[in-house]
Amino acid sequence: MVTALRELGAPRFQHLSLALLAFAQLMYSLDINIVFVSLPEIGSGLGFSEHTLQWVVSAYTVCCGGFLLFGGRAADLLGQRRVFIGALWLYALSSLAGGLAWSPVVIVIARAIQGIGAALLFPATLSLINRLFEEGPSRNRALAVWGGAGASGLTLGSLAGGVLTSACGWPSVFFVNVLLAAIAICAAFFVLPKDHIKKERRNFDLPGAVTVTTGAILLVYVLVQGPEDGWLSEHILLSLSLAVVFLLAFTAIEFRSPDPLMPVRLFRNRSLVTGMVITFIYMGTFGALPYFLTLMFQSMMKYSALETGLAFIVPSLAIFAGTQFGARLANRLSLRTVLLAGFLTGVAGTLALVPSVYSGASYVAVLPGLVISGIGQGIVWTAMWVATGSGVKPGEQGIASGMASTTLNVGNAIGIALLVALSGSGTISLQQVNPEKSLENALQLAFYLAAGGQMAGLFVSYLLPHKAATDLSAEMT
Repeated sequence: MVTALRELGAPRFQHLSLALLAFAQLMYSLDINIVFVSLPEIGSGLGFSEHTLQWVVSAYTVCCGGFLLFGGRAADLLGQRRVFIGALWLYALSSLAGGLAWSPVVIVIARAIQGIGAALLFPATLSLINRLFEEGPSRNRALAVWGGAGASGLTLGSLAGGVLTSACGWPSVFFVNVLLAAIAICAAFFVLPKDHIKKERRNFDLPGAVTVTTGAILLVYVLVQGPEDGWLSEHILLSLSLAVVFLLAFTAIEFRSPDPLMPVRLFRNRSLVTGMVITFIYMGTFGALPYFLTLMFQSMMKYSALETGLAFIVPSLAIFAGTQFGARLANRLSLRTVLLAGFLTGVAGTLALVPSVYSGASYVAVLPGLVISGIGQGIVWTAMWVATGSGVKPGEQGIASGMASTTLNVGNAIGIALLVALSGSGTISLQQVNPEKSLENALQLAFYLAAGGQMAGLFVSYLLPHKAATDLSAEMT
């Protein structure tokens, strides 16, 4: 009846596969935030300068963003289970190197390799879900579990980073990944189905892979370093120019290649393209909120790093609830309606944060906005991944996942950069006569701008093809 059940032999193994894929997503999300709390200790322990410490974070972000399309193609050609296990090995070995690092160079290289592992893991995990669960209610529920695990990982990362660093020192935030990856690798051999043997010979499109990976790395580097070094800095302008050249070369190669890395025909899938635009908007607005909430908790409400991590528990639970609610809605209503409901809820919650931004505000005052925004965020998260996987052939799920996750990564970098610049919430902008009042105004403006970006998501949702917007609800009747 269901292709996934035939592959796995029994529903029990399908559930075990989903549990493993959700565990991998939790691990992926955990690793995004777990290092932040440990940065001061890493800096003092390894002798980082104030200006180079950020590369413990940036090396991961740049390499992850640059290799996502490559990771998606690898999952399609080499096999999703092989790439999934290989990515976990990269995680384990690079994390071990990070925990044993004796110099800044070693730990930055380790974080860069972790980023490559993340770029392989994310599309492999997402494409496995799209392969193992039939399009419709079954896949929607699986995406909700997977998304809920990711939301939990973001909070657990902050908490784990604080607890492990305090109890065992900063190397422990790397060593914990070795244990988690080892568990996932062992489980993968037992619960994930073997990859299909492809009879047709397909090449890796090496020129396309090299140009798009180089171009994407340069672009993400510009987006990450631009706010720090200045947008008109010579090396930023040079990197941006080279990024444009490489990405244009990639476009030309893809039009001419007999077996392209990213088939141009995929852009005819309006559901996929609309989903990609929504992932961009999602991470540029919802995904940027934790940055400004962290500023509010630490700089305005004077929370410690551990207290800040605890403050994110409630919004993460709200996001988890939203992902589950989003799956239920997607099984009963059109996908377009679900996205509209999610974005409207998100706008209401983000605007509700504005009145709570004042000196001396309590956590109770912030709570309504956090909960409402989190629920909207969870609904959109589930629905947008349903959109990106709709109508994509099984053999192209990896590259489709890579395309969507690339826009997710780039959207986050652009969103934070724009909101920081437009709201004036950067460090230099706040060094005025009354920095506390300046921060208050900047954060309020940032929340207004984020809500405006979410409003744009409402209009983009209308671009979903009528078939994609109605078929899911029709399946239930």
